[in-house]
Amino acid sequence: MTALTLLAGWLPAPAAAQSSPAEVTQMKLERSGDGVYLTAAVQFELPTLVEEVLDKGIAVYFVAEAELYRERWYWTDARVAQVARHMRLAYQPLTRRWRLNVSPVPITNAGFGATLNQNFDTLSDALEAVKRVGRLRMGDLSDISEDAIHPVQFRFRLDTSQLPRPFQIGMAGQADWNIVAERTAKLPVGKSP
Repeated sequence: MTALTLLAGWLPAPAAAQSSPAEVTQMKLERSGDGVYLTAAVQFELPTLVEEVLDKGIAVYFVAEAELYRERWYWTDARVAQVARHMRLAYQPLTRRWRLNVSPVPITNAGFGATLNQNFDTLSDALEAVKRVGRLRMGDLSDISEDAIHPVQFRFRLDTSQLPRPFQIGMAGQADWNIVAERTAKLPVGKSP
């Protein structure tokens, strides 16, 4: 028993995760014009390791995904809509500004395609924009019943599959790269102000 205790003392202690878990703090469905939109807010702290990677000019990718269902009493709920928003956050060393690219499709190195680009002076300002997922179009009013309450599943995550290959190999078992938030709620379709 003492040999086992001695061996356990030699093994390195597991590193405590520096980041608090991510959570979805707000979700609501709104009707605007002829469409239904989802607005969500996510709260998380960026781990030091991820911040260091960003400071070196390496882009980090986030994905927000949502699914809207119609309840059925006779079978499982029917998925009415499924959408995603892809975000690329990168530091621009020449201008000393942060750039956020937002697209409905994955952003690849082959080109950004049709993206919304925003520039920020500080990392905290850029992260606030990442944490607010506003007006995610779920579908047309004709497809989504206004008077019903709809189950909505929302997921937000750090997409490590788009990082450069050396980072993907080195991140195995590191909790700093695990930023994930998920929430399921039954939401009514409200009117936008």
